Amino acid sequence: MEHAPLVGVVMGSKSDYEVLKAAVDLLKEFSIPYEVRVVSAHRTPDWLFTYAEHAESRGLRVIIAGAGGAAHLPGMLAAKTLVPVLGVPVPATMLNGIDSLLSIVQMPKGVPVGTLAIGKPGAANAALFAAEILAITDQELRERLRSWRESRKEEVLAEELPQ
Repeated sequence: MEHAPLVGVVMGSKSDYEVLKAAVDLLKEFSIPYEVRVVSAHRTPDWLFTYAEHAESRGLRVIIAGAGGAAHLPGMLAAKTLVPVLGVPVPATMLNGIDSLLSIVQMPKGVPVGTLAIGKPGAANAALFAAEILAITDQELRERLRSWRESRKEEVLAEELPQ
């Protein structure tokens, strides 16, 4: 994107991108500057700490973190930054994301992670939630969100079912 990123979209491995792409697509649609990175809690812990510790000074305002399995990425990021972290459970194991959901949502008091639904719907909602957070101080973005919601309403009202 042309401007410095406001949202970081991170994932534990490249294979998680298939899920997180739903977030990236909406960030693009709303013209929100973002970056996408692989940041593994288990394979690159030092990189995770560096990323989190510098997120605020680099101008990130929200981090969307997708993780599967033990799903430590969102919580570890949240432990190292005051930038809000939105966790997206990725269905990467035989448990289809239930393990990730429980790992992300069960953060101890003092280290919050906003936890979304498992998979692509959660990733899309994470981007929408990030947009809403940014829209607190960005009236133009707020209006784009308002228009987007109105369009979703109109789509539903225009639907016709077979008789």
